[in-house]
Amino acid sequence: MNHVKYRVGKWLPSDRNFLNSWIEKKVNQVTQNRLPLRPAVNSLREAIYNDPTLYMSFTSMYDEIPQGYNEPVKNFETMLLIINQVLNEAPCYSTIEDNIGLVGFPINAILDWAMGTQAGYLTFLHPVVNEKLSVILAEWKTFLESPASQYVLVDGHVTQPQPDYTNPVGWFSPQALEAIAAMDPLRGKGNSPQDALQNFIYNYQCQPNQPHFGYKSWDDFFTRQFNPGVREVSPEDQDPSVIVNACESAPYNFVTNAKMKDKFWMKGQPYSLIDIMNHHELAQQFGDNSTVYQAFLCAKTYHRWNSPVDGKIVAIQNVPGTYYAEAPIEGYDPSGPNDSQGYITELAARALVFIQSDNEKIGLMCFVAIGMAEVSSCEITVTEGQHVKKGDPIGTFHFGGSTHCLIFRPGVNIDFDFHGQTPCLNTYNIPLKARIGVVS
Repeated sequence: MNHVKYRVGKWLPSDRNFLNSWIEKKVNQVTQNRLPLRPAVNSLREAIYNDPTLYMSFTSMYDEIPQGYNEPVKNFETMLLIINQVLNEAPCYSTIEDNIGLVGFPINAILDWAMGTQAGYLTFLHPVVNEKLSVILAEWKTFLESPASQYVLVDGHVTQPQPDYTNPVGWFSPQALEAIAAMDPLRGKGNSPQDALQNFIYNYQCQPNQPHFGYKSWDDFFTRQFNPGVREVSPEDQDPSVIVNACESAPYNFVTNAKMKDKFWMKGQPYSLIDIMNHHELAQQFGDNSTVYQAFLCAKTYHRWNSPVDGKIVAIQNVPGTYYAEAPIEGYDPSGPNDSQGYITELAARALVFIQSDNEKIGLMCFVAIGMAEVSSCEITVTEGQHVKKGDPIGTFHFGGSTHCLIFRPGVNIDFDFHGQTPCLNTYNIPLKARIGVVS
């Protein structure tokens, strides 16, 4: 079987023909069965028509798409209709002919080329646009948290009509379970469908003898937890000088010269700490030459966050932000927002968790969970003043993984362990709670 190649994080297929086929089916679907616009979508539409600048921006970003790209979505009215349709759907693990393909970021797929135009850069930075998108994504989140989204949590074909797919299959089909198992950095040697099923049952809290494996919704499945003992801090890594992986994630970037204020939109996407931390009062305790470690999560793996150190939660904050802004310097981003990961740390919807480490050599550090595209909900599950042990849960992404940062102050010297890799867009997952660094 020939598998569709995916973009980084496996949120979208890299085959443009595959995506165009998916989008064309969505266009046909909304053309033939035009649903009334939901209030949240209609509110965005009204904002576009009532503001000449927004009308010009949304019109121009489709006019600016090069003709050779054959973009199926020709205008923002069609865009709104498809977004409206997606709010009634949960992502299924789909098949098209003999190829496997997950469209995990459907709205991102709809906007894929439009958001890479000059007008798109400006449009998706606009505060009114992001305010309206926030309401739309919150409505989709409500659907994904409801029992109505369970229909994709099946073994075999999805029975609920999905006109955008041929022979859609559910998340407990052999194909989907194999894709989930393939992302496990600690997977055993077995490669049969039964091995993939046992890998899932061994790793995750579930009830395989119950409908939908006992999951109450798509979101319940997506935010699934590991079974006790599957990912634990090893005895030797209990050492206070050891920093462990806060997410099941792949290393993307590592710098020791981050500045408090920088031109984060430039080539190389420098980190601007005061912007990442949303001008939080604790940001002043950091400074030039801080260390930043960034890693990204995959669509099919664990999406909860765990503390990288022992310490006290001294401050938390959810920061509203952008959802589809890309770095202008990257041009058309072949990986959706992935090439812009450094850029969006300063702009995207995100969560800040400041931890005062018990180890004085670490001191104050900051964990930053960064939403990407549809990943708009960053839920912090700890409170200020709470003491956490290394590996304790501190929060979770809803519908998605995206990317996260660990930020350390100047003078904190860490010998990082990237598990034989060089941070970039082509790395593999490091297990949750595994050692990623030692303070010297």
